[in-house]
Parts: sequence; C-alpha cells; structure tokens
Amino acid sequence: MPMIAIAVPRSRHRALVAALVTALLGALLALAPAAPAAAAPVLLSQGRPVTASSTENAGTPAAAAVDGDPGTRWSSAFADPQWSQVDLGGPAALDRAVLRWETAYGKAYRIETSLDGTTWTTAHSTTTGPGGTETVPLAGTARHVRLTGTARATPWGYSLWEFQVYGTPGGGPTLPGGGDLGPNVHVVDPSTPDIQGELDEVFRQQESAQFGPGRHAFLFKPGTYNGLNAQIGFYTQIAGLGLRPDDTTINGDVTVDAGWFGGNATQNFWRSAENLAVNPVNGTDRWAVSQASSFRRMHVKGGLNLSPNGYGWASGGYIADSRIDGQVGNYSQQQWYTRDSSVGGWSNSVWNQVFSGVQGAPATTFPDPRYTTLDTTPVSREKPFLYYEGGEFKVFAPARRTNARGVSWADATLQGTSIPLSRFYVVKPGTTAATMNRAVAQGLHLLLTPGVYHVDRTVEINRPGTIVLGLGLATVVPDNGVTALRVADVDGVRLAGFLVDAGPVNSPTLLEIGPQGAAADHATDPTTVQDVYVRIGGAGPGRATTSVVVNSDDTIVDHTWVWRADHGDGVGWETNRADYGVRVNGDDVLATGLFVEHFNKYDVEWYGERGRTVFFQNEKAYDAPNQAAIQNGDVRGYAAYRVDDSVTTHEAWGLGSYCYYDVDPTIRQAHGFRAPVRPGVRFHSLLAVSLGGNGQYDHVINDTGAPTSGTATVPSTVVSYP
Repeated sequence: MPMIAIAVPRSRHRALVAALVTALLGALLALAPAAPAAAAPVLLSQGRPVTASSTENAGTPAAAAVDGDPGTRWSSAFADPQWSQVDLGGPAALDRAVLRWETAYGKAYRIETSLDGTTWTTAHSTTTGPGGTETVPLAGTARHVRLTGTARATPWGYSLWEFQVYGTPGGGPTLPGGGDLGPNVHVVDPSTPDIQGELDEVFRQQESAQFGPGRHAFLFKPGTYNGLNAQIGFYTQIAGLGLRPDDTTINGDVTVDAGWFGGNATQNFWRSAENLAVNPVNGTDRWAVSQASSFRRMHVKGGLNLSPNGYGWASGGYIADSRIDGQVGNYSQQQWYTRDSSVGGWSNSVWNQVFSGVQGAPATTFPDPRYTTLDTTPVSREKPFLYYEGGEFKVFAPARRTNARGVSWADATLQGTSIPLSRFYVVKPGTTAATMNRAVAQGLHLLLTPGVYHVDRTVEINRPGTIVLGLGLATVVPDNGVTALRVADVDGVRLAGFLVDAGPVNSPTLLEIGPQGAAADHATDPTTVQDVYVRIGGAGPGRATTSVVVNSDDTIVDHTWVWRADHGDGVGWETNRADYGVRVNGDDVLATGLFVEHFNKYDVEWYGERGRTVFFQNEKAYDAPNQAAIQNGDVRGYAAYRVDDSVTTHEAWGLGSYCYYDVDPTIRQAHGFRAPVRPGVRFHSLLAVSLGGNGQYDHVINDTGAPTSGTATVPSTVVSYP
C-alpha cells in the first residue's frame, strides 16, 4: 500500500481535521486485502498413533478409541492412575476434545498437551466428570494430547468408545483447491500443433535417464489423433482424458522398446500408459517393459508385443482393466501378470504367466506351459484417474468389485465417484510435507504433479477416503530418516501413481498403511495401493530397515515394485542396506501383482491372517558377499516370501524367486519360500530359478521341490503345497 502524506493546516478546528483523517484512514483500510478465513477445526485424532498405560485385554486396544468405530473401545487395567495419548502427527491449534465414555468412566481426570511428547501442560482438569459424552474446550498448540485418569467412577478401569481431538493443523490459512498442473504436464487436444515433436523431445530426454530427475505426463483430451508414435521413456506417463479409453483414440502407436540398452528390456522401468484406445500402424503395438511399468485401462485395437525388437530379454510386467483385441505376444517376457482384462489370445509362457479375471486367458497348465489362471479376481478397485469434462479437470474413482472378470468400463454406466479438481490440492515441486498435511486436514485430496519432492516430516493421510494421486511418477524422498508417507487406520484411502525413493539417512519405514495394532474393519471400503513403487539406492545412497508395512486390515496392494537397487549409484551390500521389503501385519490383505527384490534379509514377511497373493516376482540380493552374510540361524539364506508360523490361513498363486549371487556363486539358498505346514496355508504354482548357476536353491518351499539344476537356468517347480 503506498504512503499518503496528509498536510494539516494550522487551525483551531482540530475536530474537523481529526474527522478528515479518520475518514481517509477508514477508506484506506477498506482497500486493504481481507485477512484469510481461518480454517474450520477438523477431527485430528482418528486413526493416529496411540499409546496407553495399559489395556484390559487384547480386545480393547488403545487404537480402538481413535478408530472412528462407536462399537469398539479402549479399556484399561482396574487401577489408578491410567492414561492414553494420541500423536496428531504435527503441531495443531487445538479446539476441543470429545470423550465418549463407556459405563466405566473417569470421575477425576485431566487432559494434557505437549509439542514433543515429553513436556506436558495441563489443559483441563476435573474431579466431577459426569461420564457419557463430554465435550471439553481446549486452547493452544500441541502435537500430543493425553488423557490421564486419576479416579475411577466404577470398580472397573477407564473405558472410552472414542477419544476425539479437534483442531486446525499448522494454524495457517485455508489452502486453495485446483489450479494449473505445472509445466511438466503436457495437455494436448487434436488441434495442438506438433504433438509428435513434443513427444519426441521428451523421449530424447527420458529414453535412457534411468535415475534422472525428469518427470513428465502427457494427457490427451478426448478426440482422435492421427499418425503419432508416442515413445515412452523413463518417468513418463501417457494417458487419455476421457471417461473411457475409446473416448481418446490414437491412430498410431504407444511404444516402449530397448534400443538404448542394446535390445535388452530388463531395465525398462518406471513408466505407464493409461485410458487410451490405440490403432497400431502395423496391427501390433509394442510394450517391451519390465517392473514398475503399468498398462492400465487401455484398448488395443490389434495385437500387443511384450518383447523388444530382436526378442531380447524382458522382465515385466503388468496389465489391468484393458482390452487387447488381438493376440498378446509374450515372447521373451520372463513373467507377467494380467488382471480383469480381455485378450484375443496369449503366446508363450517362459517362467511365470499369471491371469485373474481375464477373458480369453489360457487355462492353468503349470508347470508346462507355465500358465496359472484364476477365473476371477477376489477383490479389485481400479486406480483413480484424471479426466476432462465440461471444460474442467476431474478425478474418477472407480468402485470396488468382487469376483471381477473383464474390464470395468464395459457397462453403459460407470460405477464410481467423480470428484472435481477443486477438491484436490495440486502439489508442485517445492511443496512441503507440512503443507500437504494441512491440505489433507482441511479436507482436500492430493494431486502430485511430476517432480521430485523432499519431505522433512511424514506425509500423514489420516482422513477417510483421501486420494493421493501422482502424475508422471512424482517422487517422494524422505530426509533425515523420516517415514515418507503414513496412512491412518481409516476407510477408503487410495494411493496411486508415485515413487518413494529412500534417502541417505536410514528410515525405519518408508510407507506405512495403518498404525501398529490397527484393527478396524475395512472390508467394504479398503485402502488401495496401486502403481506405488519403492526404491532403495540407484539414484544415490538410500537406506531403510523395512520399506513397506501394511498394518490395516483388508488393504489391497495392486501392482507395486519394492526394489533394493542392484545397479546405479549408491549400491552395495551395506551402502543401500535394507533388511526387509514388505511386512504384512493386517488381516485379509490382498496383493495382486507383488514385485519385491534384492533385500538383505526377507523380501516379504506375512503375519496377518487370511492373506492372499496373486502373482509374486522376486530376485534375491545379487551382492551378498558370502554364505555367512545371509545365514539365518541354522537356515541357509532368508526366504523370498515367508509366512509366519503363527498364521493359520493363507493362500497364494503364481510365485517365482530367482537367485543370481554374482559376488559369490557358491552361495546356497535353503528355499525360496517358507510357510507353516497346515491345511489352511496353501500355495499354487511356485518356482525357483538359479540364473546361470550363480548360487543355488536346495528346495522351492520348505523342504519340498528339487534343487535348481547346476548352471542350467531351468526352474524347479512345485504345482501345489502342501
């Protein structure tokens, strides 16, 4: 605001002068921008990490008081004092606490707050608590809130159905939803000039940039595009912006080949094609990829070739919710998983080809040919996607399906929910974790535009139904050993389309789905994790103890690659140390398309009941220096996939583990898979492979299955176990 000088004449009429000054100042203040509206208080405690002094029994854990379920509760031991405290995930301006007591309530208690979990301030204290539902006003800023009961109203302990804390995270102004998508999102329509030139320039940058910083998304508005060859390099996404694939048609090709790597496609990672119809020029499209490269919601009006030009090696891959009118030529692909799709035919099996819910898939003939086919997929919910309608961007979140078969977009009416972009916070490079957390607490979803994001604290997704959708393989790097992203034990969170890249300081975990001890039922509205990849090393030194932990029940992990790097920068047995890949503690968790490789100890550990996996691909760590480095007590090596001895029910289909101990080829691995021997634990179509005799497996699962064969790269197979 410019300075305005007011000359006051020497006069006795000071009242008139004062009135003039007051009027002018009032006018100037009226021109000043209004202060931003304060954000409304929101529920902060639900699904957050919680601890307690005691619990009455296993059925009344501390987490039950912050799970949003009015039928579950925390109850303490029958003694005084007792406490329960919740971590809100970051500083918040507190507004109130709501205590929903069970019959056993606290007559005398206090509510205490803390920024660091060590130094506490009493915010409220009473000796005449009435029980029932109490609303207690709070003030000040805190991260931790603790209820301490000092006198019980009954002979029993303290028992809360819900312990709710409301406030405003960060105390900042309201964040806007929507906005532009940034310079690395290339939005085109059929009238856009030189689309081919733009595609070619990005491909020139990204073709061999395996560990580079570039991130790009090409989004095609509905219409018809003629004569294009969209070559897709690293960290590049191509997608249509219609509600259905056939809304956006490319008369041309969407191509991945391996010329940059001498015709070898085993390192064609981190890219995607989605929601397009393609009329290939010569009748067959080429998609020669390996891990972390999804082909979703596509309609190929012809055939699809999964091998590179010259039929070199490839080690993919994943197709979902797609229709390929012609034959899929698998050729040299070592393994592949296809879900809820339609194909005109399939050729060749190599080691491990798995199908679930695929019309036209070959029948199960494992081990020769090595096809494993489930008629339907037990539970699936397709990945959210961006679309353009009525002059604005929206996100469509498809509905959950059970026992699905074929594509989700075949019916006249799509099942799901449409969400305007105005309900998303558009995250751009430079955005902090604190801002993302504030956006989520405010009620916004997150759309991560292409870029690399360093976070100095955990991104906390604690609101039910939140969508975190990445474009162009947006990449999150945790600094200072924090966990990159954590989901509360709430319904319906959807994580999709991004990469978590470990930082040089060891993180105890990189991605957590639910807090330890999570117990809420999410069967009708699970959390889904789709095209979310995790990398330790390769782009530089990275370390993590356990990369992914799934604590929430009913979670669906639909296509992930969790990879401790075997090449690139910052690679070495101790340099990018990562002992465990994926640990599942939740019950009724389903994995469809699980790729986990090269961890120092167990690649996958499963502790939850009734877990299911459809397709698993693994390589043991190449760089083990000697037998002693992987010795597991009296067992030679750590299994690629271990089901804990406590588990009574588990089932898996189409699992493969490979070894290539190139530092010490004499290493022996006792088995690829380990599981308790009981009727409820069942495996179908397993194999172990020694690549060129660099290390050997003694068995496939437990003590079952023949040893791998010398220097011949021939799988040892087990059709069913036990």
